[in-house]
Amino acid sequence: MRIALTAIAAALLAACTSQPDYREDTTPPPTVSSVDLQRYAGLWYEISRYPNGFERNCTGVTAEYALNDDGTIAVTNTCFKNSLDGKKDVANGRARVVEGSNNSKLKVKFAPAWVPFAEGDYWILALEDDYSAVLVGSPDGKYLWILAREPQLDISTLDALKTRAKDLGYDTAPLEMTVQPEEG
Repeated sequence: MRIALTAIAAALLAACTSQPDYREDTTPPPTVSSVDLQRYAGLWYEISRYPNGFERNCTGVTAEYALNDDGTIAVTNTCFKNSLDGKKDVANGRARVVEGSNNSKLKVKFAPAWVPFAEGDYWILALEDDYSAVLVGSPDGKYLWILAREPQLDISTLDALKTRAKDLGYDTAPLEMTVQPEEG
């Protein structure tokens, strides 16, 4: 049993480290000054992302956040494989606030609680004042997402978030637009 658990943990760690790095600067980027988690909670649509293995062939991607009584955040990520009518894939996880970050840095885990080394950095790098759109990434440049409250994001806000990402040292060329349903 212990060998199986060690093998699972090693596989998860290997999966976490095989992602390309799209940020050359090794200095951690600044995050937003603070985040109101009550306002941040709710449904977000993925507008664009860096390519990654766990979202391969995903369309209609959403992330939903809900505050738990213990101070953690329930995370429910949903995608539809290959098309908006494809098989629905749901991943449930838990996030915790990094102490001293004013809620702008989270550690997110989708693996079972007993699996070590499976938390990922989720840093809020830019956030619209009305909480309508957000730029989220990992400080190492392996992950970057643009999320919005609606399935489509106006081009000026999208461009502003991409510019912010560039200013923070992230390469925006690899960003892939996520297919979302049309508003209507």
